[in-house]
Amino acid sequence: MQSGICNLNLIPVRKLADHTSEMITQLLFGETFDILKQEGSWVQVQLHYDSYIGWIQHRQYLAFDKSEIDSINAKPKVLISDLLSSVTEKSTGNTFALLMGSTISISSANQFNFADEIYTFNGHYLEPVPEKETIIKYAEKYLGSPYLWGGRTHFGIDCSGFTQMVYKLAGYSLPRDASQQAILGETLSFLAEAESGDLLFFDNPEGDIVHVGMLYDANKIIHASGNVRIDTIDHQGIYNDELQKYTHQLRLIKKMV
Repeated sequence: MQSGICNLNLIPVRKLADHTSEMITQLLFGETFDILKQEGSWVQVQLHYDSYIGWIQHRQYLAFDKSEIDSINAKPKVLISDLLSSVTEKSTGNTFALLMGSTISISSANQFNFADEIYTFNGHYLEPVPEKETIIKYAEKYLGSPYLWGGRTHFGIDCSGFTQMVYKLAGYSLPRDASQQAILGETLSFLAEAESGDLLFFDNPEGDIVHVGMLYDANKIIHASGNVRIDTIDHQGIYNDELQKYTHQLRLIKKMV
């Protein structure tokens, strides 16, 4: 099986093999995937991080054999902790931005490589060590980021992309969608039992999970809705002070870690 790695700051992953198709998620620099099939200039991929399946353009990644990707993934990883860092490609001399949450594997002198391509990194990074106390700190870095369906960066992010990326930076893995995240963790009965960083899930009139955010403090939630923002939360749901009404109905409270 052939695999690949994202060597751009991000790659849009689409539902169908078409530029006009819905973007369902994004690959960030250093994230890897398996190639399932090709149709014209598009390849269907399955992401290693969360097993999500979608379509990307075949010229937007570096292709490797599965064994080479396994070797790359076996190296110790660090995550970009700056909102924006930069990396320089030795073969071309090109410098481009890396986004928070991107994955690299530093060897020495702030350098790393994918096969024969050598990169020099300029910025700050962190080792993804599980630490619940850091969840809110990373969540606050996304404040003000615009809502974008399928997004996973501070330039545009959706509700489950927000919780997934914050937990990734804090050293934990979550699935991509809110409905998938809602299956995990310990269910709590009352908000008073929850701690900062625990996840809150919301449903529609049909009972489907359609939104997720995280408890900020005793009566506040931080979530992506219009933009990443902090709103009031109680047993009924999210209350938007600007609109003077409830916007989301609380369904589940989950302790993930």
